[in-house]
Amino acid sequence: MVCPHCGPRAQVEFVFDRALDAVLSLDASPAEAVSRLYERDNPRGWSWELWRHTAGCGAWLKLHRHTVTHEIDIVETIGGLA
Repeated sequence: MVCPHCGPRAQVEFVFDRALDAVLSLDASPAEAVSRLYERDNPRGWSWELWRHTAGCGAWLKLHRHTVTHEIDIVETIGGLA
């Protein structure tokens, strides 16, 4: 994988957190939380995901990744460095 801050790095340095459509706002109702976390679709194909460069700079990253081929075509930083 390529970190926007550190450059090309081994994939073991990164940790998957969740698909971005499973991120909840702090004011989400319990029904919305259940729906977004447990009842959402999980189709094959391109997905926006939240990852963290835990063994490097600690940055949170937004990746556009194909769930079958694991190809990554977009990596964006979320916020600043940890």
